[in-house]
Amino acid sequence: MHALIGRPLPRFEVPVRNLPVVLLVLLSTIWPPVPELPPPRPTSRVFPPAIPGVSPSGARISYVLAGIAPEAPCREAFQPAAVPPGCRTTLRATYADSTQTFVVTVGVAVLDGPRTGPRERRDTGRPATVRPVPFPGGPAERFGQRQYVTGAVAACPRGCMVATAAGYADGRTYQPGDQILPRLRFAARHLAAALHRTLSA
Repeated sequence: MHALIGRPLPRFEVPVRNLPVVLLVLLSTIWPPVPELPPPRPTSRVFPPAIPGVSPSGARISYVLAGIAPEAPCREAFQPAAVPPGCRTTLRATYADSTQTFVVTVGVAVLDGPRTGPRERRDTGRPATVRPVPFPGGPAERFGQRQYVTGAVAACPRGCMVATAAGYADGRTYQPGDQILPRLRFAARHLAAALHRTLSA
C-alpha cells in the first residue's frame, strides 16, 4: 500500500488542457506558480497523493489517492438535492484509507461566488452529497451510489465547495437504519475538512 503514495497516476490524471478556463483561473488564484519552478498539475495540487489523519481512537492513518475523475457538470457529479447554487463545474477524486477498509469520494465544486454550506440534516438517512466515483483495480472499484453510507459538506470562502461520500471498500450496500461506524463518519468529515483547508489557504 505504501508503494501507492507518490506514484504517478497517468490513467486518472486530467490534462491541464482539458480543464475549463474558470477552473484554471480559480486554481491559479489559489496557487500562483512558484518562480523558476515548473508549475504543478492543478489536479495534483487539489488532490494530494496522500492525506494524513488520526482516527477517533488516536491511531495514525493515511488516506491514499485511488484516482482522479475527469471534470464533470455539477448535475452529473452531485445528487439533485446537493447541487450548490451557482455551480459551474466539478472535479472528483476517490481516496482509500491505509487499511483499505473505507473509501471516500471528494468533490470540489467551482461556484460563481462564496456560498455558505447547507444546513446540517438531523434525520438518520444518507445525506445528499457528491456522487461516488469507482476506480478499477483497487479498493475503490466497487464503490458506487448504492455503497455510500455517509458524507460531509464544507463551503470555502473563495467560491468553491467540498463534499464527500464515504462507504466501505468491500462493496457492501447501504441499508436504511445501518449504524455508521465512528471511523467512517470521521473519514468523510476529515477529508472534507482537509480539502477545505487547502482551498481556503
